[in-house]
Amino acid sequence: MSFLSRALPKAIDERFLTHRLRSTSAAGIIGGVFSLLLFLFRFYVQHRLNWDLLAVGATFVVVKLAFMTWYHFTD
Repeated sequence: MSFLSRALPKAIDERFLTHRLRSTSAAGIIGGVFSLLLFLFRFYVQHRLNWDLLAVGATFVVVKLAFMTWYHFTD
């Protein structure tokens, strides 16, 4: 048994996994909201349509709602 396989179970506990889940969720939400806000800024202020930013924001919304629906019916 290597040092790494003995050390990982002690280093990775429920708190670590919970913190990783929360930070990943927050990063995804902030990234999606930022892309939508940047799209709206460029649309209203610069009068340009950036479809790539809208696609990123819309993908965030669709995935978030799909997972919320999935967890509602399967939990």
